[in-house]
Amino acid sequence: MAFVGFGPEALPFFKALAFHQSKEWFDDNRALYETQVKQPFGDLIEDLSARFEQAGIPLKGSRKGSLFRLNRDVRFSKSRDLYKTHAGGTLSRTGARLEPGILYIQVDPKGCFLAAGFFRPDPPVLARLRAAIQRDPAAYRAMLAALSGAGLALAEAEMLTRLPRGFDAVTDPDLAAAIRRKSFLTRLPVEAALVETPAFADAIVRFAGNVLPLLRWGWGALVETRD
Repeated sequence: MAFVGFGPEALPFFKALAFHQSKEWFDDNRALYETQVKQPFGDLIEDLSARFEQAGIPLKGSRKGSLFRLNRDVRFSKSRDLYKTHAGGTLSRTGARLEPGILYIQVDPKGCFLAAGFFRPDPPVLARLRAAIQRDPAAYRAMLAALSGAGLALAEAEMLTRLPRGFDAVTDPDLAAAIRRKSFLTRLPVEAALVETPAFADAIVRFAGNVLPLLRWGWGALVETRD
């Protein structure tokens, strides 16, 4: 089905869930979650996948595989809350939820947003991204310029305190700071009212086109440095 917007009770549902955090309350309100959040999110993912294919944007997802579970894993967490208080989903080149280089959508009463890039990638992936910066700084700077031209920038990220082993020869301060990054991600806040309208899908398509330079730079780095 074409995406028509999240339901008007989607964000209030998450506010109430944050307060109650009980299986009994969730079971009593499961239908609200299904109709106001989960069904529209599935529609959005399928709608975007079709539109991306038409636009030549190499990202896709599925109703079943792209959405993150609402239940929290409390086994290794100090928080005992049973449920997340937002909805999140991704699109990637293969449709896999956690592959390197994704577009992420979060619907959250504390602030909806879109993000894209490489968030806390595994060490081998991160090493390849860093190597690409050292090997071809011009390509990295061109990617940053393309983001800037679209009104975007790399988000603040956790950073190493010093250059990792093998990169001591990098003396340019900007490149050194880039290599010390642990994530390469850009983020765009979204007004809450927009997620309740079909125009939210239009905004995501525009965002996807604008972040392609970042994604293509990262994907290229992974291919070029592969053994």
